Amino acid sequence: MSKTRIEKDSLGELEVPADAYYGVQTARALVNFPVSGVRPHKEFVTAFVHIKKAAAIVNNKLGLLDDTKSNAIVQAADEVLDGKMGDQFVVDVYQAGAGTSHNMNTNEVLANRAIEILGGVRGDYAVVHPNDHVNMAQSTNDSFPTAMRLSILTTHRALDASLDTLETSFRKKAVEFDKIPTSSRTHLQDAVPMRLGQQFGGYADVIARARTRLTRATEDLEDLNIGATASGTGMNSHPDYAQAMARQLSAQTDLQLSPAKNFIETCSSLTDFAGYSAALRNLAVDLTKIANDLRLYSSGPTTGLAEFILPPVQPGSSIMPGKVNPVMAECLNMIAYQVIGQDTTVMLAAQAGQFQLNVMMPVAILNILHSMKILRNFLPVFATRCVDGITANEERCRSYYERTLGMATALNPIIGYASAAEVVKEALKTGRTVFELIEEKGIMTADEIQEKFDPMRLSEPGLLKK
Repeated sequence: MSKTRIEKDSLGELEVPADAYYGVQTARALVNFPVSGVRPHKEFVTAFVHIKKAAAIVNNKLGLLDDTKSNAIVQAADEVLDGKMGDQFVVDVYQAGAGTSHNMNTNEVLANRAIEILGGVRGDYAVVHPNDHVNMAQSTNDSFPTAMRLSILTTHRALDASLDTLETSFRKKAVEFDKIPTSSRTHLQDAVPMRLGQQFGGYADVIARARTRLTRATEDLEDLNIGATASGTGMNSHPDYAQAMARQLSAQTDLQLSPAKNFIETCSSLTDFAGYSAALRNLAVDLTKIANDLRLYSSGPTTGLAEFILPPVQPGSSIMPGKVNPVMAECLNMIAYQVIGQDTTVMLAAQAGQFQLNVMMPVAILNILHSMKILRNFLPVFATRCVDGITANEERCRSYYERTLGMATALNPIIGYASAAEVVKEALKTGRTVFELIEEKGIMTADEIQEKFDPMRLSEPGLLKK
């Protein structure tokens, strides 16, 4: 049996591996783009195949594709969606502009499998043709961005579930630590009293707001430009095709999809994708701050702040015995930096369109899906192996609460800002606490201090009165 077969396209003949489901245009792409060895994300492959399946169904219903070919293409698509032939999507993620090579890779795989289903041999495109039948009423310029939208929308579900896990972990710690007093810090200096649980409640709401921003960004991605064909004019598609495709894809993916109002706009603009990427970047900014906070709060354990202890998950040093590092928070930092950098790539790609098309779509979706993947994969692990295991150093926290110079802020309504500032200066000079000086100066008695400087009272809205 021959190890290759000969296929022909508009550029001429080329050998293709005999056992490959892909064809001549994919083979050319393999020669042209030996760049990274990275293949497309599974979610993107799946999204693209959903489009081909939907198109075969819709074009059949519109009387443009016969039952035999339509059924064979649908069966081939279903096989890929069931996990078969995944190794046949081989075009490097850095490829021809707009993603034509990936589109043709998909067309050829489905065409050749459909040919087999109908009793033919791979490469006999008289039976089922990659362009004429699998790609019917489509262009790369509308199918690729539609696949981008579908892959982000479907992946968003898993990412949001990961964020929900992290938010829940922070909320549990907020309840657990609610009664533990400590000191806040602004400008890295002592500030007013607060409760440790309030800080963790703040982290929970940071994640909640990030989830809201991401969900809002998905709304723009629900508007599809499938049916726009090459330039947004809809040439070579049935007048009912775009609406029917949105309905069919909604049914296949359980998403709420509709045709875009203006295909010219959606063909040429990538700002919907830049918007979602920006929401990922903003999440990464928040996660960076949280990770840095956790590393600082847990610094020590004997020479740092040590307000709480992160769970030890692995030895921290190859030379210092017993050292444990905040490795989970450090990993989160690196992931956040990667997401921020990838957003820059997406932004640059989004502004690089010319006239009726932006051809930088492959690098944009590569980076968006990679950001979603590393966040989706790590955040639940970070929640369970870091946040859930945090234990408070209550003695250290209370010491910070009692010794913070920000405590004097509560005296403003009683003795005024200037007099309170003198108390602070004296406390700093003598090393005595604000509590000790308040009692010594007769501002309050010991019993009044105990009552009015109750941590729960001081860390909520209200004015201190003598």
